[in-house]
Amino acid sequence: MTIRILITDDEALLRMAFGTVLEAQPDMAPVGEAADGTEAIRLARELRPDVVLMDVRMPGTDGIEATRQIIRISPRSRVLILTTFDLDEYAFAGLNAGASGFLLKNTRPEELLTAIRSVAAGDAVVSPRITRRLLESLRPHIPDGSSADHDERLSRLSAREREVLIQVASGLSNAEIAATLYLAEATVKSHLGRILQKLELRDRIHAVIFAYESRLIHPA
Repeated sequence: MTIRILITDDEALLRMAFGTVLEAQPDMAPVGEAADGTEAIRLARELRPDVVLMDVRMPGTDGIEATRQIIRISPRSRVLILTTFDLDEYAFAGLNAGASGFLLKNTRPEELLTAIRSVAAGDAVVSPRITRRLLESLRPHIPDGSSADHDERLSRLSAREREVLIQVASGLSNAEIAATLYLAEATVKSHLGRILQKLELRDRIHAVIFAYESRLIHPA
């Protein structure tokens, strides 16, 4: 399958550089370029890309607001935020807006390509540091009480799916979950896919957030 990608950045040289890297990949195809958030929203509506590479700081509509609108008008599109600024506030705002990943622009090309393939496949790409700080930020917002059943969506999960979700929220990879629960890795992936579908979540990182907010797992 060819991954159709929309490149959004207010610097023309960066758009060209990203396009050159992507065009060299047999499974990727740049389908459009946008110089600001407004243009990215318009092109996302027209092109319905699989992945949108999104800059954060742009004139006019910024990358966070553009992400929020793109997810609304093209729910199947995945947004991968690229920024020069290693600031938690951008990562948190982007994830809350529906982005599936957050990377710095100085990321190596091979890491960028891996990230694009990951978000296109429905996974999330967030650095461990950002993930840890994101979970720390949830502490003040976790509801009082000990019951994990206040969110009715949890009742949709089987006992095994709850086990898998707990392991995902603990930061384990699919391979590590498979070893812990004595399952095949393909079975873990199938469970995770059903978990996301039943809970109406976009990807792995939002499953982690859900697990903490529903008190299925508690911050250490």
